[in-house]
Amino acid sequence: MTPQRQLVLDAVAELGHATPETICTRVQEIAPAVNITTVYRTLDLLEQLGVVKHTHLGHGAPTYATSEHEHVHLVCHHCGRVDEIEASALDDLAGALRESHGFRLDATHVALSGTCRDCADRADAELAEDAP
Repeated sequence: MTPQRQLVLDAVAELGHATPETICTRVQEIAPAVNITTVYRTLDLLEQLGVVKHTHLGHGAPTYATSEHEHVHLVCHHCGRVDEIEASALDDLAGALRESHGFRLDATHVALSGTCRDCADRADAELAEDAP
């Protein structure tokens, strides 16, 4: 493990869900010569080694977390809020997919998009106000 790779891994562990750009900024606080290309290559290598995982939480760059960071992400279309639930919440779906398609779901690598409770409540309140 090179010092630059260790810095990238440390940044991922410290930041939780972090884009390569955010990771690069953190690494450059300690090692200004490390560039974004090095960060991307290191993240790719660390993912191949099973040390980190990436998830797409929406449009744009993926976010990275350590491999122990296992949960499903709930991403709100409206406010961008990201909540986390246990991967076991998808056990029934995983079982159905395996039974019907032989597909083995990795629920620790999933982001579901929709509307968070706060945005849904706000929309419901607005509809109630506008109702005759």
